[in-house]
Amino acid sequence: MSIQWFPGHMNAARKKAAESMEKTDLVIEVVDARLPQASSNPMIEQLRKFRQRPCLRILNKADLADPVATKAWLDEYNRQKDVHAVALSCKKPADVAKVPGMAMKLAPHRGTPLKPLRMMIMGIPNVGKSTLMNALLKKRVAAVGDEPAVTKTQQRLYLGNNMVLIDTPGMLWPKIEHPTDGLMLAASHAVGVNAVIEEEVATFLADQLLARYPQLLSARYGFPTEGIDGVSVIEGVAKRRAYRLKGGDLDFEKAAHTLLQDYRSGALGRISLETPQSRKVLLASYEPPTLLGEPQDGGESDDWKDEEE
Repeated sequence: MSIQWFPGHMNAARKKAAESMEKTDLVIEVVDARLPQASSNPMIEQLRKFRQRPCLRILNKADLADPVATKAWLDEYNRQKDVHAVALSCKKPADVAKVPGMAMKLAPHRGTPLKPLRMMIMGIPNVGKSTLMNALLKKRVAAVGDEPAVTKTQQRLYLGNNMVLIDTPGMLWPKIEHPTDGLMLAASHAVGVNAVIEEEVATFLADQLLARYPQLLSARYGFPTEGIDGVSVIEGVAKRRAYRLKGGDLDFEKAAHTLLQDYRSGALGRISLETPQSRKVLLASYEPPTLLGEPQDGGESDDWKDEEE
């Protein structure tokens, strides 16, 4: 299953972000700590590097992620040039209070009334950008919702006299190259429901949990996990919760939704769907599909370039 979701307003938001980047000192990129790289929009990295802007990468929802995996990601990102990464929860005021100070360290030449620090907050849908904005300003200035892509227009806000915040709509990218990235994004609710089939996404999630956190499945739903697959997990949830359709058949759709909600809310426990090592394995083993009109010798298609021109 290949998931793609790029509503029209996202294309407009990308173009506006490219224009605003020229007058920005710092990019604050918010990602999901449970899947930091899969939830990092490559277009954001491309835009900020073109303008040579430093990045404060916030691994949000760290309270839902596996702390061991999160530490590995922080180590990975903090080795990168012009990047400072931190794990926190944007729902915790004490965590958010640290953000302005970290931003100032990345752009020490700004942050005065005459030269305020101009920060662009970016990220994919539903990673917590609006929650971060509201917490920084200590008032509701951005719409927050459980559905992805709540924010649809860019806005400019002032944090005291010395800092300017530019909030951008959540942006995915036109082509999600790795199918597993699309499934991880769907499982974490970064993709609109009209672009996914929940039972397929839940089966993928169940397979990941069997491989990484089988004990959490057993603890939550009370069935053994030895020798079963993702479909059997969905079936087990339906049986344990007595989800039945009229006629007595198991309600797989409801069971799939329950598994996804339990993961998203943290009811299953602290879970990370990728690590730096699993990412390296994915990239090493990935062979892009060859489509009609694409080079046959392993060269890259020009589609990506066309999107950026």
